[in-house]
This record gives sequence, C-alpha cells and structure tokens, in this order.
Amino acid sequence: MIRRGVIFDMDGVLVDSYDAHLHSWLRLAENHGLEMTEEDFARSFGRTSREIIREQWGARVQDSDIAAFDAEKEALYREVLLADFPEMDGADDLIAALHAAGFAIAIGSSGPRENIETVLQCLPHAGCITATVNGMDVRHGKPAPDVFLQAAGKLGVDPRLCAVVEDARHGVDAARRAGSLPIGITGTTDRAILEQFTPHVVDSLRELTPQDIARWIDENAGG
Repeated sequence: MIRRGVIFDMDGVLVDSYDAHLHSWLRLAENHGLEMTEEDFARSFGRTSREIIREQWGARVQDSDIAAFDAEKEALYREVLLADFPEMDGADDLIAALHAAGFAIAIGSSGPRENIETVLQCLPHAGCITATVNGMDVRHGKPAPDVFLQAAGKLGVDPRLCAVVEDARHGVDAARRAGSLPIGITGTTDRAILEQFTPHVVDSLRELTPQDIARWIDENAGG
C-alpha cells in the first residue's frame, strides 16, 4: 500500500487565527509605540514573525531585540487562543478521517513550537498528528520549501506523495516548490491568488475527503 501524507499549515487552516494574530500584532505595536495596520498585517500573513518585525519596523527595532519582540507577540497570540480556541470548521473531523484512511499527518507552520503545542492541546484528535515543524526549525521560511520538505522527512513520506493544505500564497508556493500537492483554502487569501499555484482550492475543509486527496496526490506524482 502506498504511504501518503498530509501536511497542514496551522494558522488559517487548522486555526481560524486571523483575528487572533491581528489582535496580538496590534497589542505588540501599542506596547512599544509602533505602527501596524490591518493592511500591513494582511500583506505579511503567512510569513514568520521575525521577518515581519524586520520588514515592518526596520531600524526602529534593533536586530538584538527582534527575538524578544517575536516572543512577546507569540505569547500574546497564545493568550487569545487559550481563552477561546477558534478551530477551523471541519479541521478535527478531517484529521480523524485522514488518520482512519492511513495517511501520515504533520503540521508545517511558520509559527513557533509553543504555538503548535497550544493548538495540539486544543484539537481532540491531535494524537493523529505524528510530526511537526515550526518556524525555528528551518533556515528559510515560506515561500522556500524547507518546512514542508522537513515535515515530509519526519513522516518518512516522499514529498511528492504529500498534500499540503495552505491558506496563504507563500504557503501554496512553498508546497509547489517542495514537489508536493498544494491544496488552497480561501479565507485569508483570494481564490484567484491561490489558483495561480494550484487548481485545488476549497472554501471549507469539509469539502475535502481522503479519497479526493489520495487521487490528487497520485495525479500530482505522475501516478
């Protein structure tokens, strides 16, 4: 039997996290007398916090302070999640169905390890997820393919036999570069943008089935 894998991005895929991240960025900016608008946030969504801090505030934040800013922002984000976990509709059901169908399942996120651990505390079927890769595990963040290549390696599955479920253009591009099957989910990114990288775009995780994903992976891999 062919071993296939599914790698989930976390924010905007397993977690309806747009508002939680926006709130935490606005609080961070306010705490330090800096500026951040929703437009700034939306433009950078899907990238690592370290990259966003450097690009958004440049010389106003010293390189030596970026790690501390990053840690503070993510701590604020986890506070929001734990107060009222915003699971994406159908996320836990899809994880359970994929596990029952024999898929290996991973999370590949630009976020820090602590964020992934927080989400795993909140998902009922988190035990079906056997590998995780976070933003600190890779040298190059999305759209580089590193996070998904490493996740596939941890699963022991050829990247070409993995599907990647992503909501951001940087993420679907990274999945494509890894040789995996990108599946886009709308919500934080317009369908037309996602369709530049993959023909497989859905509006809800409930549209996805293990059977469809297996077929798409095989088509993508040339099988």
